[in-house]
Amino acid sequence: MTKKIGQILLGLGYAKESDIEKALEIQRSEGGKRKLGEILRETFLKEDELLQALSLQFNIPIISEAEFPQVIPIEKISFNFLKENLILPLSISDDVLNIAVGDPVRNDAIETLRTSFNYDINLFLAKSSSILGHLEVLHGSRDAVMQRLIEDAAEEETSMTGISEDIGHLKDIAQEKGVIQIVNVIIDNAVKDRASDIHIEPEENNVRVRYRVDGILYDKEIMPVRMQSAVSSRIKLLSQMNIAERRLPQDGRIRGSFAGKEIDIRVSTIPTIYGESIVMRLLDRETYFLTLAEIGFDNILVEKYESILHKPYGMILITGPTGSGKTTTLYASLDRINSPDKKIITIEEPVEYLMRGINQIQVRPKIGLTFASGLRHIVRQDPDIIMVGEIRDLETAGIGIHAALTGHLIFSTLHTNDAPGAITRLMDMGVENYLVSSTLIGVMAQRLVRRICPNCKEKHIATADIRRELGEGVSEFWKGKGCDNCLGTGYRGRMAIFELLMVDDSIRELVMRRATVREIKDKAISLGMRTLRQDGIEKIKKGITTVDEVLRVTQLEL
Repeated sequence: MTKKIGQILLGLGYAKESDIEKALEIQRSEGGKRKLGEILRETFLKEDELLQALSLQFNIPIISEAEFPQVIPIEKISFNFLKENLILPLSISDDVLNIAVGDPVRNDAIETLRTSFNYDINLFLAKSSSILGHLEVLHGSRDAVMQRLIEDAAEEETSMTGISEDIGHLKDIAQEKGVIQIVNVIIDNAVKDRASDIHIEPEENNVRVRYRVDGILYDKEIMPVRMQSAVSSRIKLLSQMNIAERRLPQDGRIRGSFAGKEIDIRVSTIPTIYGESIVMRLLDRETYFLTLAEIGFDNILVEKYESILHKPYGMILITGPTGSGKTTTLYASLDRINSPDKKIITIEEPVEYLMRGINQIQVRPKIGLTFASGLRHIVRQDPDIIMVGEIRDLETAGIGIHAALTGHLIFSTLHTNDAPGAITRLMDMGVENYLVSSTLIGVMAQRLVRRICPNCKEKHIATADIRRELGEGVSEFWKGKGCDNCLGTGYRGRMAIFELLMVDDSIRELVMRRATVREIKDKAISLGMRTLRQDGIEKIKKGITTVDEVLRVTQLEL
């Protein structure tokens, strides 16, 4: 039988009979709403003494603040939930979630964690004040955590300053505990913030760390310039680069678990006048590829797009600038038509998502496996559908068009501002106009816009300037006010706006006489093509994105 807290306190000599009686009187006068230990601590008991008594009562070990984690090891737990229930997640190992609790009798909260995340729960006791303080630091002041790590690293290794050519020394500083923690915290924070990229940029007096979240770069951390060599060496060591080479650009890859997720990181370095600039692209291995509807297709667009998706042969191009979500649309397209009776082969750089039932090839230029050489061999594998990550030159375009002419459905991407521009771009590469006319069946241009945060969206009346810019059809719009859910930005997540050019006989006639982009676009609009701006306006009306976002990405529209 479990001893009562009062008996344990008496046995430890931390309380007297009279103290227990007074606390019980207060408890009775309040209708038993508060626990005896809480009342004792408010009156005379020290927090450390109560903690030891609770440890004996429930047979739970005590953990010190020095053993608290620098980051919460599991995502999607509300800060308010942790704070209200005095819970601090510590670590995860073998499907067991270790947590520190300030109040071990809050069984409902502990059971909620167990059922929500399907972990066994292992309890430790810690002071309530320590848990609350550490949660505040992790939630509200990551700068303080980073600053402490930087200071600790500086004490650990004073020889970080300056540039060394000694590989042994570089490896040593890259494996110092403080440097390892700093790099891990940077990546963990980026994953938690849903960042797609981390930019580590050396400047004259410091090193700036920025995250790209929903397509926009945000300043996050500032490190002293003395940390640059150590941090870059650590990242290069992890990504299997030559840590002594600073004069040439390098590429590498990191695979690991960060913030409770399995992450692939593509690392790129370039030399600058102040040191190596590093960009890390984060790819969540647990993220599934999105459907057409999830990336922004409405019912009208899905119907039109599917009419060309299911054609037996021809070429479909997705166009837009770098980072506009073209590859995601390609994956969603393939997922839509993937079936056991079709052989689908892709050649990509890199393979970002693994798709069941599809043969995927990674481009390796160093050994001669380029888009063109790979595509030449793919057509000998009897495929029905081929996806080429990007058409970069006439050779790749020529092989792709030949494959489309011989009964294959080809998907690829081009860098053009709009859908009609893809047609003239192919001809500028050197593809004959009659080949473009014979093979191209559709071109999709797209841009990414940020979604309004659903937690803090507010309705606004459109001003005269907005109606003049977007049309009288926009009488009201939505904006995000900014909240914890969206990191104060008013946006959470992204989606695409589209411009689908269906290549029919009238468009083919224009291609054959080498019409201008303007002529092709005007004809397509007359046939019902919705431009990027018009698709954006539809999403503004539905409260999905904002006026500012649509104007930001469609300023170059003709």
